[in-house]
Amino acid sequence: MTPPAGLRVVPHRAARLLLAVALSTAGLAASSPAAAGPALPRVRLIATGGTIANRAAGRLTADELIRSVPDINRLARPEPEQFANAPSASLSLDQWLALGRRIDQLCRDDGELSAVVVTSGTDTLEELAYFLHLTVRTDKPLVIVGSMRNPDTPGYDGAANLLAGFRVAVDPASRGKGVLVVLNDEINSAREVTKTDTRRVDTFQTRGYGVLGVVDPDRVVYYRAPARRHTSRSEFDVAAIRALPRVDVALVYQGASGDIIRAMVDQGARGIIVAGAGAGALSGTQEEAIAYALERRVVVVMSSRAGSGRIASDAAGETAAMTVHGEDLAPLKARVLLMVALTRTQNPVDIQRMFAEY
Repeated sequence: MTPPAGLRVVPHRAARLLLAVALSTAGLAASSPAAAGPALPRVRLIATGGTIANRAAGRLTADELIRSVPDINRLARPEPEQFANAPSASLSLDQWLALGRRIDQLCRDDGELSAVVVTSGTDTLEELAYFLHLTVRTDKPLVIVGSMRNPDTPGYDGAANLLAGFRVAVDPASRGKGVLVVLNDEINSAREVTKTDTRRVDTFQTRGYGVLGVVDPDRVVYYRAPARRHTSRSEFDVAAIRALPRVDVALVYQGASGDIIRAMVDQGARGIIVAGAGAGALSGTQEEAIAYALERRVVVVMSSRAGSGRIASDAAGETAAMTVHGEDLAPLKARVLLMVALTRTQNPVDIQRMFAEY
């Protein structure tokens, strides 16, 4: 049979040779950096312990946590780092400082690092997260994750939370939003979030304001951004803080004695957070005890035990006028800010300005 005009006939062996060369060339092209696309972002996972690692046979390490989430390698190049492996309430304030310095150093010195994810126990997660939110100076995403169920429990939420945390960390929209707390596919700001239930997986919530965003199957979605100063815009520098001063919390309840506040002062507290009733009401002999603290140059911050709402600077009376008003910060968050503030000043006017800005 005569081939159509213009059609070149290639001998069988030659055709096989051309095919082999073509496949080889295609393989080289596919393996080249340009064909492979850009490298996945590098994300440092810093593990501190908590329920997310609390397996009965021995706590999971940072490396084991990464290996528990196979899909994580499709999102990023995870780099495990073991900082601690203990319940969150067991971490000392010195360890807070060491962790903050480590994250600050990583973000400052490693230009190729995209983000940092930290695992924490949930009991004091909100306090650690807010401390980092105030002191680590970077725009890189900083994400805190944990879990409410341990690895031996049916419905273990640690792997899902870790995957969601990595998805948030590598999302470009997370940059510049400060420290983000990611559990139960929800994104909350470290300043606003609080643990609301002892058992439920949806325990971390932002009362009054709502979540910053959500982690949905198709993408990360943000609805708003934090308005207060944090991280790269913060005046606090964790590298310059040598120790955090003692700050105690006094609870207001019916017929409360001021003796507890006096004891805090006598034992060396440099600041006291008063978790007042309602909009900051006191009880028993607490007002006299606060005057005792103020006379000894202890900074007193009024907050509320109510769970939400702002302490306005319109309180009557000489003692109330001399205290710092804690804005909408919960007592535990107010304590974190006051500790950091006292590393820079003891002037109540300056500290009131900080509570208004942070």
